[in-house]
Amino acid sequence: MSIYIHIPFCNKICSYCDFCKMLYYKKWVNSYLEELKKEIEKEYKQDTIKTLYIGGGTPSSLSIKELEILFKIINQIKLDNTYEFTFECNIDDLDEEKLKLLFKNKVNRLSIGVQTFNKNHLKILNRNHNYKEVAETINLAKTIGFNNINVDLIYAIPNQTIKELKEDLDLFTSLNIEHISTYSLMIEPHTRLYINKTEQIDEDLDYEMYNYIINYLKNKGFNHYEISNFAKKNKESKHNLTYWNNENYYGFGLGASGYINKTRYDNVKSLNKYLNGIYKLNEEILDKNKTIENELILGFRKMEGINIDAFNNKYNIDILSNKIIQKLIKERKLINENNYIYIKPEYIYISNDILVNFIGETYE
Repeated sequence: MSIYIHIPFCNKICSYCDFCKMLYYKKWVNSYLEELKKEIEKEYKQDTIKTLYIGGGTPSSLSIKELEILFKIINQIKLDNTYEFTFECNIDDLDEEKLKLLFKNKVNRLSIGVQTFNKNHLKILNRNHNYKEVAETINLAKTIGFNNINVDLIYAIPNQTIKELKEDLDLFTSLNIEHISTYSLMIEPHTRLYINKTEQIDEDLDYEMYNYIINYLKNKGFNHYEISNFAKKNKESKHNLTYWNNENYYGFGLGASGYINKTRYDNVKSLNKYLNGIYKLNEEILDKNKTIENELILGFRKMEGINIDAFNNKYNIDILSNKIIQKLIKERKLINENNYIYIKPEYIYISNDILVNFIGETYE
């Protein structure tokens, strides 16, 4: 069992972000934390939690005092002995006092939104930092005791070249970090980039950049274990693997999603509703077909794919007897090897074209 907690507040809104977020306002933060405490007390069933993830928004935008309140709420949660506790943060918010507070309160994994070091691209994304600040902060975090740090990288930024991408990768990998999450820039509705009519880069260049990243990071000792994620040995994100393995997790806070006892739910995105104790926006009880559909769509995001025996035992069916699976194996889009079925690496970039085959399929 895992838990995701959403903190929607940010000191600045990035031009590309379509997550549930709002500008930091002290009065709202205090009220929000009070309501978050009530939601967790109401919904959390005292399960032992193997991964905990605080995301946003920008959780690190909270003050020391506000973080102490947040951790007081979180300290009621029972963590497994081998827990992973990730905290999302921006470089601008981190200093020695805040990092020590996180470490003292059992955070053992940091996820830092860097995105790029290129000045022109930072301006497009409405972000502001430099390599020296990032390197010094990561070194400070390591000195304090953090040894599991992820950094986000965004590519396919308007006018970006392969040369500029290589420069970013050179700098990212010089940071001595354990994990890199990569995202092709998507121009989403309601973002500043969309409002400004920013156009996506050429698809062929996007594809070239994706392959360049895969080869570059492989040569630097990173394991490409999921479509967008790369990790040093044994540093894969346990929390994100909860999603991709279709396991249960609570979602607490504004706009959070959860999956408990065959029920998927989304929380409201209206702060007003949330502060009035209305947490859930919708709930869907999944039948066996929908559950298997999710298992396949999520599981095939992993480069290793789906374990055949584990899948068959879980659902009491033979995955290899499914006609869609058989067809895709015959077309060599899926590979059946060593008790795993996985998407052939050359098709990973267009994986959605493969995954769409499983939607609405009957498995019983």
